[in-house]
Amino acid sequence: MVTRRRFVQSVPALGAIGAIVAASGGEEDFSSGKEVRKYWTDMLERVGSPVVEALSRGKLKSRMPVEQKAGSGRTSFTHLEAYGRLMAGIAPWLALEEDESPEARLRKRWVEMSLASCAYAVDPRSPDYMNFSTGRQPLVDAAFLAQALLRAPGALYRSLDRKTEGNLLAALRSAAAIEPYENNWLLFSALIESFFLSVGERHDQKKIDRAVGSMQKWYKGDGVYGDGPDFHWDYYNSYVIHPMLLDVLGVLAGAGADVGELRAACLVRAKRYALIQERLIAPDGSYPLTGRSLAYRCGAFQLLAQLALSHALPDPLTPAQVRSALSAVIRRTLGAQGTFDNEGWLRIGVCGHQPGIGEEYISTGSLYLCAAVLLPLGLPVGDPFWSSPFTPWTSMKGWRGDDLPADHAL
Repeated sequence: MVTRRRFVQSVPALGAIGAIVAASGGEEDFSSGKEVRKYWTDMLERVGSPVVEALSRGKLKSRMPVEQKAGSGRTSFTHLEAYGRLMAGIAPWLALEEDESPEARLRKRWVEMSLASCAYAVDPRSPDYMNFSTGRQPLVDAAFLAQALLRAPGALYRSLDRKTEGNLLAALRSAAAIEPYENNWLLFSALIESFFLSVGERHDQKKIDRAVGSMQKWYKGDGVYGDGPDFHWDYYNSYVIHPMLLDVLGVLAGAGADVGELRAACLVRAKRYALIQERLIAPDGSYPLTGRSLAYRCGAFQLLAQLALSHALPDPLTPAQVRSALSAVIRRTLGAQGTFDNEGWLRIGVCGHQPGIGEEYISTGSLYLCAAVLLPLGLPVGDPFWSSPFTPWTSMKGWRGDDLPADHAL
């Protein structure tokens, strides 16, 4: 653990993406994509180890601090938040095929810890049994857990023992019974039902249809959905809406539903939003601090990361360009001093410790949605995302004077 902390805390001193910031156009100070990937996997360990190491021993509730606004009462929700959100981000990495590399050996250990964590999280007799049914919040994080299972079915679901599988399905069913709000929450219900569909379990098609239909009514244009009937200038199109809608439609397509045209249209919209996201990343890895839930940090770029993972990036973005941009965002949001407490747990903030930006629904567990930016770790080492050389992203090129193609609305 000590070695891992030293590495991550040394990143700013390396000038990693900081050199790019100062020069507005240098190169990542890693000599190869292999080193960039090691930076990402070290950050995965830095973020996720406190959660998974504690939960895999049934000690998450006893060890995890709960930072929250006074009187907000989030303690009963925060542990499932940490677990579900972290798993949703790292699941594609856990699903990679094994080889003889040091990373694969590390990943094997993480799969084992993740399976043990699931057993503790869903066993009613466990000290870490999580709240899947009381209040409305469990619907959200049960959906993130279900999204993780969709992203790594072999590693995280089919590898469970029968007892844990039964407990997991029961826990998800209890969460599925929670009534969603009339906004992005409809997708949480749809995602859980889509998971049931994907594994051949009884599911509620009406909940899926309701979410998909509502999102079509709430589409505002140029790649952006409303969060409910109204437009919100925040990052929920990336935190939730595009990623979960694409995942739900993917399950429906796999089940033989006639959603080809709709899925294609939604992907076009997602690509436009991802293109905008890439343009929002400044040369120093910062981005506009607008809207709610900024404490999710680099999780704001989940959609861009997901399209990179699925080889669906829009033209003219290249995998290396997106890797370079996301590396800058990761360093800016997770490499800042004060991001972690002395025991390695995330603290509220977007760049260091900034408790003032935490809304009343934010607590320590909420913060682990930042792991969603790590989705491209599910790409193998030889993929162009990792093997191609550093490539400057749009704002870096533009603000150093390079010529750029004109940008147009969808």
